[in-house]
Amino acid sequence: METLRTLPGDDVRQIMWRFADRYDLQMLVQSTRSVARGPVARLVAEGARNSHEWNQQKGELLKAFDESGLTSVFMDPAHGGFIEGPKNLALALAAFELSWVDGGAATCSLAGNLALAPIHECGTAEQRDTYMRRAMPPQPGEDRQIWRGAFALTEPLPYVGVETGLLSGKIRVAEWEEGKEPLLQVDKRGRFITNIAFANFVTAAVDSADPRIKGSCMVILKETDPGVFDRGSTTRKLVHQLSSTGDPVFSLKVPATRIIGGYVVKDGVIVPRYSHGEVIEAVFRRTRVTVGLMTAAKLLSAIEPVIRYARGRFRGAESIAPGSPRYELGLQQREDVLHRLLEVWATGEASASLGFAAARLFDELDPLERQKDALFEQQGIGGGTAQFRALRRVQKDALECLALSVTPPQERDEARFVALQADPLVQFVLLDSLANVLCPAVKLWNTGHGANMMREAVSLMGGYGITEDCPGFLGHKWMDAQLEATYEGPEAVQRRQLTLTMTHEVFLGRFRLWIQEMREIASRRPGTGACTLATAMQIWLWTLNHLQTATDADGGKLYHGTRQGVTFALADALCWLLAVRYQILDVLELEAKGPENPAIAEGLVPLVSFLTDLCHVQAARAAGEVGRICAELVHGYNRHPAWDGAGSGACGAEEPDASAVILPSIGSAAGGAEIHLPKAGPCVRFDGLEEFVKLRLHLDGCLTGARLAKDRAAAALTTVMIPEALDYPR
Repeated sequence: METLRTLPGDDVRQIMWRFADRYDLQMLVQSTRSVARGPVARLVAEGARNSHEWNQQKGELLKAFDESGLTSVFMDPAHGGFIEGPKNLALALAAFELSWVDGGAATCSLAGNLALAPIHECGTAEQRDTYMRRAMPPQPGEDRQIWRGAFALTEPLPYVGVETGLLSGKIRVAEWEEGKEPLLQVDKRGRFITNIAFANFVTAAVDSADPRIKGSCMVILKETDPGVFDRGSTTRKLVHQLSSTGDPVFSLKVPATRIIGGYVVKDGVIVPRYSHGEVIEAVFRRTRVTVGLMTAAKLLSAIEPVIRYARGRFRGAESIAPGSPRYELGLQQREDVLHRLLEVWATGEASASLGFAAARLFDELDPLERQKDALFEQQGIGGGTAQFRALRRVQKDALECLALSVTPPQERDEARFVALQADPLVQFVLLDSLANVLCPAVKLWNTGHGANMMREAVSLMGGYGITEDCPGFLGHKWMDAQLEATYEGPEAVQRRQLTLTMTHEVFLGRFRLWIQEMREIASRRPGTGACTLATAMQIWLWTLNHLQTATDADGGKLYHGTRQGVTFALADALCWLLAVRYQILDVLELEAKGPENPAIAEGLVPLVSFLTDLCHVQAARAAGEVGRICAELVHGYNRHPAWDGAGSGACGAEEPDASAVILPSIGSAAGGAEIHLPKAGPCVRFDGLEEFVKLRLHLDGCLTGARLAKDRAAAALTTVMIPEALDYPR
């Protein structure tokens, strides 16, 4: 049987990640790769990560970003950019390519976009036009300096600035003459601020310290403003040293027109149009996906170096002859090395599939969100609670649209279905409910579990993995992943958001359809693990419904905001399910569209077969995690019965003779008499949980074939061809 020939290339990934028809994105990938595997890789190889300070050597990266078009990716064509429409997928692909080599370089590139994001998402038309244009690299004939930005959100709270809700930065009215624009005094101390060493402007989060200003806001600060623009001390990071990070201090006077999104004056009070929380919600729900893909890139980039290391592990010894199994396979003679690498690879595939699916979703959602805002503005519906109530009224229509989408055409009200599909508010609710789950899920699972799997990749390199010259810079990537897990909110923030969004009735309606979808896929492609996934999804949904009404042994409500041992665990379980679902869908997309591409058609069958086995491997791992978590939650809050408790009874299962456990022949030697010790305690009962027990047993049965899939994939690792050397320096 033909097996995997080569590692998946660009033609494969373009189909799987749905940009085979986007020439602009394909060119972006190539230009970003030339920077990543050229200037970035050379900097890492030359030891540039050994210093904390931003220097001239690192500063050459900015020039490389400008010349390759990376700086322009975020900009609209009206401001000098080259990509029309939403750019979530474009930015995700750029981050993925840079992180394939170094996460710090990716952060350096993306941090400029993060500084502009509040202006892009919430700024006034004048603010967008001014700052987007000035942040573009000068064109031939232009005599001006490019503006580079930094995003100053976090404060120097004890230990690390990761708290986004507490602000010590303050804004006051400095001058406010009759008929003139107010002049504001801004005092802000930032913590862990990226790009600060070379930033010309900063978008800073501040809170009012003046009764004449209402609430919080974000404001634009420039280095030329009167006052103190102190870039502060350099953060002594252990990771991401190719990005500039520091703790700046600002005390500046700025005009009120710098409030992002503008303001109105009501009864002598300046009321910003957006609070700082509303701005960062609009920004982070997109950029968290990009950070998640940075870790996914690390995992997939580790495959080739680990294969090369394992195969060449014993070459060079006089006793190892070329052509011998030990020379050709090295450590790959042993199943353990192959199986562990497959776990890394399967995680990388699943995390990339989940991340790119989320990026594409936000590209769909962005124009709908703008339509929604325009409609609400026409209707006089403001932000916050008013919008929430208005969207709640649309949820019923959204659920109807979901139901009609799976109703056979001959049985549904086609006119009603077409009308619902054409309603921008219905479509917004459908996509928004999904985006609100996928965004934190990508950030939580990709960076959290991904960091753990990067440790596994490093361990497969032996002692070589923790050296500076480790091929693929795997040691650096492992350490970098620890920081990415805290970017834009650590795991607890993502879990908290998931506990709120994963119970949305529209998302759960979609989730129920996914279970049917996986059952249908399993009937056509049983080797994908879709059947396993469907059962695991069913268990998760049953557990969620149970926990929302169940109580613990003391009568306390289980699914509650303060019971994070319940809600956070269930959020973790959901992430495993989401990742595998999108992994399976990507492989099916490749199988369907691959034959149309002559470059990959010849080797497509073994490639799809291998990736299908990886899906099965990951589905089994996800099912195991979900089954364990759900079983703990369903059973774990019931008190174990005692002998003196009501309803206690002896266990039906018999315990073996203690002596027979040590020496089985003793029992038969004693005249054939079987002696059984009494059980130490009474057995638990499953009254009311029979359906869960049945599902759990069924899930175990669904694991059938998963280890055979792992064995097949492991065999493919021993024969897959890899290049003679990495295409970037060590």
